[in-house]
Amino acid sequence: MSGSIGTANYGILGTLIANSASVRQKLDTLTTQASSGLIGNSYAGLGAGAATSLDLNPEIAHLTNWQNDIAAATGQAGVTQTAMTQLQSIAANFYSQTVNLNGVNASEVDSIAADARQALVQVAGLLDTQDGNTYVFGGADSTNPPVPDADQILSSGYYTQMAAAVGALGTAGGTATIAATMAVATSNAAGTSPFSAYMSQPAASLQAQIPAVPDGQGQATSLGLLASANTYVTSTGASTTGSYTRDLMRALATIGSLSSAQISDSGFQALVADTRTSLQGVVSAMAGDAGVLGDTQTALTAQGTALANTQTALSGQVSSAQDVDMASTLSQLSLVQTQMQASYQVISAISGMSLVKFLPVG
Repeated sequence: MSGSIGTANYGILGTLIANSASVRQKLDTLTTQASSGLIGNSYAGLGAGAATSLDLNPEIAHLTNWQNDIAAATGQAGVTQTAMTQLQSIAANFYSQTVNLNGVNASEVDSIAADARQALVQVAGLLDTQDGNTYVFGGADSTNPPVPDADQILSSGYYTQMAAAVGALGTAGGTATIAATMAVATSNAAGTSPFSAYMSQPAASLQAQIPAVPDGQGQATSLGLLASANTYVTSTGASTTGSYTRDLMRALATIGSLSSAQISDSGFQALVADTRTSLQGVVSAMAGDAGVLGDTQTALTAQGTALANTQTALSGQVSSAQDVDMASTLSQLSLVQTQMQASYQVISAISGMSLVKFLPVG
């Protein structure tokens, strides 16, 4: 009888130990899932969800990078728009003030000239506007200022040459003075151009290098404005360098170089009229470039929203394939822990049974 009971105990104990090991394995799996939030720590552990995870995770990463590129580009465009608003305001202000340069009040000429010199310094600074470490008007050379030493532009070769040209108005006449200021404004020569060596290139070269935002389909959308050249629109009118920023700086340098002593010069009114015509073109071209930039920015923002929606949908599919239902997992974990404790108690009780415990006492 003793052998029969012992053999039975060992058989039952073996089964309980095997069951306990199975419960232990399930407990370990649930503990890991509760800790990581994942069904498995490897593709093999995902089972049927592995294919979904393998297919969609790279696509989600691609969408994330794409959205980041769009966010960075549209953020810079916003900073550019703010600077453009200030530049447009300056152009419009001096366009309206040119009507006061009519020679009636000599002191007013000197006052407007002083304001123009200050505005020229401001314009040079605005063209060096940064978004973080990026110069937003810098084109492909976005880590360097488009206008070096912007705060010293009144002592630059550019301004001193402009001032010399305007200073010779009385002897050169209006037509020659207009031509001289135009020559300085269009020059890309070192020592004359107020722009960096990179920005002192033909407009076509700069436009071809405007930073672009990838559209995710092997193409890209250019987004950005340039300090020394137009991006999207063409400057028109009887007096333009072809660049509204160059035209604006030329106008401010010209006005800033005028003095009340010149109001009786024969070419004074012609020079003022040319400057007014140029500023009118500046206001129009700036509005055009800023408008296209805004439309492009809006389109990219909408594209970014669509990408985010797509990413959310794909992430949901991936989550279903590789993420656990945490509420269900924690509930199962609690149940299995209880099973584990009960299993240990039964094994302990069975392992302590012997024939003595079955014999009558006394």
